[in-house]
Amino acid sequence: MENLQTVKQRFGIIGNDLQLNRAIEKAIRVAPTDISVLVVGESGVGKESIPKIIHQLSHRKHAKYIAVNCGAIPEGTIDSELFGHEKGAFTGATATRKGYFEVADGGTIFLDEVGELPLTTQVRLLRVLENGEFIKVGSSQVQKTNVRIVAATNVNMHEAISKEKFREDLYYRLSTIEIPLPPLRQRGEDIHLLFRKFASDFAQKYRMPTIRLEDSAIKVLLSYNFPGNIRQLRNIAEQISVVEENRVISSEKLLQYLPNTQGNLPAIINGTSAKNDFSNERDIMYKILFDMRNDINDLKKLTLDLLKDGNSPQVQEENHRLIEKIYQEQQSDSAKVEVVQYTEPADSNTYDFIETIEEDENLSLQEKEVEMIKKSLEKNNGKRKLAAKELGISERTLYRKIKQYNL
Repeated sequence: MENLQTVKQRFGIIGNDLQLNRAIEKAIRVAPTDISVLVVGESGVGKESIPKIIHQLSHRKHAKYIAVNCGAIPEGTIDSELFGHEKGAFTGATATRKGYFEVADGGTIFLDEVGELPLTTQVRLLRVLENGEFIKVGSSQVQKTNVRIVAATNVNMHEAISKEKFREDLYYRLSTIEIPLPPLRQRGEDIHLLFRKFASDFAQKYRMPTIRLEDSAIKVLLSYNFPGNIRQLRNIAEQISVVEENRVISSEKLLQYLPNTQGNLPAIINGTSAKNDFSNERDIMYKILFDMRNDINDLKKLTLDLLKDGNSPQVQEENHRLIEKIYQEQQSDSAKVEVVQYTEPADSNTYDFIETIEEDENLSLQEKEVEMIKKSLEKNNGKRKLAAKELGISERTLYRKIKQYNL
């Protein structure tokens, strides 16, 4: 069995991130078996490298390896592409054609973006996984195939299952072993390593000096979110290599190539998905407001605790003024701070404070949210799908909130 570093060098994988190493090690271990593998991760993280490792380290390495992008094939022809068709099976079928499962018999098929498969095709794929059988489009003859299936997706499969867009039984057959790949933003120093590798590659390709980042630019690079992951980083490195005459790149110059630099903040996007985006933004805002409320209460408690330590008369007088100020602020915010005990013992210059904070529950966002959910469920006779649509949130989010509030 090959070790981790050897495999990285062989397949051109750059980086030392712990999650990345764990994914590669898992691929090395499952390669000698025929177990189905599902690679999960965001778009652009390099999921296509794992199936190649698995195939090349397996006993099938001398047989065919076919990669199929399921999201790029139209729904009307996907069955024909995967399983083949007979002559005359449909308009334009002028000859019998072999599908990928027949061509790759004895080898490995990589089904990229498997979450995009139509439900009818998912049924056919499940049959191949269960007993190695398939039927060509327009045929009644059952054929056998011996292929190892490795799939990949950037879709949240549990959410797709809950929305009935993906078969649960097929998911469990595909994900006998699940290998997650981390997004680029979680890979720390690997980001700069990859940038340097890309910069070197493009310098050779375009026959020009290699670009280099200043220290301040490196910090900007490491702090960027990279929604497009490795694919986006490679694109940025290529743009800078071609466009910039100065080969030492400052942070200001780098920022010009990082779209939506403030992109870590939530944003509502116009378009067909605006409703879903708004639902997500509302969930985020609720969480921020709840956390902010808790933080303010914690800060007030901490302030009162700190005021207990004043010893001198001047400090005590100042502390008393601060307490009165906090008391007034909390009253104006519909909250109450009650000073239960305020004494000055003869042998001490300290004050004893006992505070309680009572929140006005009538103004609680959480209570309002619970009330809205209850009303919507009652209005829709307990049907979560209709209630979620009315509230403008996903059914999964509604289910989570029902469970959270014990409704």
